[in-house]
Amino acid sequence: MSEFSKLRNIGIIAHIDAGKTTTTERILFYTGKSHRMGEVDDGEAVMDWMEQEQERGITITAAATTCFWKDHQINIIDTPGHVDFTAEVERSLRVLDGAVGIFCGVGGVEPQSETVWHQAENYHVPRIAFINKLDRVGANFFAVIDEMRDKLKTEPLILTIPIGLENEFEGIIDLITLTEIRWDQNDYGVTMLTGEIAPEHQEEAQHYREAMIESLSSFSDQIAELYLEGKEIPAALIKKTVREAVIGLKLTPVLCGASLRNIGVQPLIDAILEYLPAPDDLPPIKGLNVKHDKEVDVPCTIDAPCVGLVFKIQNDKEAGSLCFVRLYSGSLKKGEVVFNVDKRKRERANRIMRMHANRSTHLEKLTAGDIAVIVGFKMAQTGDSIGSEGFQVALEPISFPEPVISVAVEPKTYSEGNKLKETLDILTKEDPTFTIKENTDTGQLIISGMGELHLDVIMTRILKDFKVEAKVGKPQVSYHESISKPVTYTEKYHRILGGKEQAAEVTLKLTPLPRGSGNRFESKLDGKALPADCLEAVRRGVLGAMGSGAGFGYPTIDIGVELAEAVFTEGISTPTAFEAAGALGFDAAARQGEPVLLEPVMKVDVFTPSEFVGDVIGNLTTRGGIIHSLASKPTVEHVHAEVPLSEMFGYSTALRSITQGRATFAMEFSHFSRKSK
Repeated sequence: MSEFSKLRNIGIIAHIDAGKTTTTERILFYTGKSHRMGEVDDGEAVMDWMEQEQERGITITAAATTCFWKDHQINIIDTPGHVDFTAEVERSLRVLDGAVGIFCGVGGVEPQSETVWHQAENYHVPRIAFINKLDRVGANFFAVIDEMRDKLKTEPLILTIPIGLENEFEGIIDLITLTEIRWDQNDYGVTMLTGEIAPEHQEEAQHYREAMIESLSSFSDQIAELYLEGKEIPAALIKKTVREAVIGLKLTPVLCGASLRNIGVQPLIDAILEYLPAPDDLPPIKGLNVKHDKEVDVPCTIDAPCVGLVFKIQNDKEAGSLCFVRLYSGSLKKGEVVFNVDKRKRERANRIMRMHANRSTHLEKLTAGDIAVIVGFKMAQTGDSIGSEGFQVALEPISFPEPVISVAVEPKTYSEGNKLKETLDILTKEDPTFTIKENTDTGQLIISGMGELHLDVIMTRILKDFKVEAKVGKPQVSYHESISKPVTYTEKYHRILGGKEQAAEVTLKLTPLPRGSGNRFESKLDGKALPADCLEAVRRGVLGAMGSGAGFGYPTIDIGVELAEAVFTEGISTPTAFEAAGALGFDAAARQGEPVLLEPVMKVDVFTPSEFVGDVIGNLTTRGGIIHSLASKPTVEHVHAEVPLSEMFGYSTALRSITQGRATFAMEFSHFSRKSK
């Protein structure tokens, strides 16, 4: 047994309102971390510690906590379910070893469930599933299983089935031990009552037990032999095989319950220990050795140089920046100096803390495989790699989607101006999907984010938490632009600056890339044709110019830039000259590339009673929407469409009006498309 075998780093992921935070609260209660149960509906959930989270009843920031169960340490990150806070999910998944996907027994696989599931897939995170809310009207356990197969393209392995449904839901049947489990509600479900399977449930239990064994027999010859011979299959062998299949991303074990009614949570905690990986069960994470410019493996071991990733920054009024760090190898002691590989600076870990939502306990040391908060880093930002100067490894940075909506914000009084800028700087450090830009014509600050709720939460924080007096404009769409044809352009830069001659010449090739590719800069020149500092200066100039647009003044996207040629003249060619040549060259070339204006198109999912489907589809069509599918669920119809963001302002009010307040919708960014009008 390795030194990491008793450690789990897991995340709770799901659609909004599937019961993530409630389930996490129950886990904390049963593991003894909380002495009372916090309810989301009462605004008392431990993990929803921000004032806004309690007021709105949603999770906004990914909260981290640690609990202990059966001699194991579980680091849990409870992530937001609302699509506007997708960055919180993205950066959490980047550092997790396993995840629990929670699905509503009524809603099934909802849009954001799909999004976070596929995000987890991109990071190769092993998952188990928990189908929650089986006590609700319209709950259908097996319909959710079918949706998982269909929408998530995963292979569910049913480990527990419900006893009854809706108001008759009273417990679960464990298919591995073939027992019925019920919970004593007098002590909030702490006492589990286990017994033999009742005669009326025997046939169903045997059917799903056989299906489970058949599925597992394709992963274990031993199980296949015992099954064919009709012999008893040990529970330990079943669990071992399930664990291997989960870590290999082949199966998704499914458990069930109703967290709010304290049913099914302890078996879920057991499943986290039994089936989700320890840090050293997974392949070594890959990084780039900066000194030697080659890819290296970073094995999970304490006896190695320190390598970690800053995956979240949170501002604290007293302590300053709290840097959430996942350490992949080595160890870090309190007071020790580490090297920030991205910033090329030394940083001191003044304090190391184990977080429990917004409370903390102090640690003397952080070791490989663990997650903790470091206080004292001045330069660190989300995505920075930390390590030692002797072994400088840059881990793959976390990528975030582009902001799609903007508002103008300005201080109410001149004296509040600096305070507003300082506050915005803090918030951009915390949230990589929140950006600021100053409008050069009006002097206004333009802040951009992932959606109306995202910006609303940020503005509330500016006004309430940071107590800055500010005025806010109406939301505006964040347009982008690109080019529609390839261009080759030569920029000759020649100026007299401060009495000194400065000259540079660059030839840039611009190519339009497919939507979603992002911007790219590359050079075919070696160090002999152009010194490294001048090449870097051209890159800086080009990337800087990309932010100010090609023809409409909006940031450019999906453009490939190649530095094809450069003329370096000894004595008068400087990095400053090459940076200016790169910026001016890109501007001129982009204008010749027939710039096109791009607008964000949103993926819209509307859930409506069947009698309003026609009105909902008609309304989306008038907004320029394209209807992709219509699916029937037990209680609602699901309309899936794509609509330009500019047409979606005020949609929630319109939807309430045409459906008598009975429909809901979810919206997330899909892609940028050429603006039609």
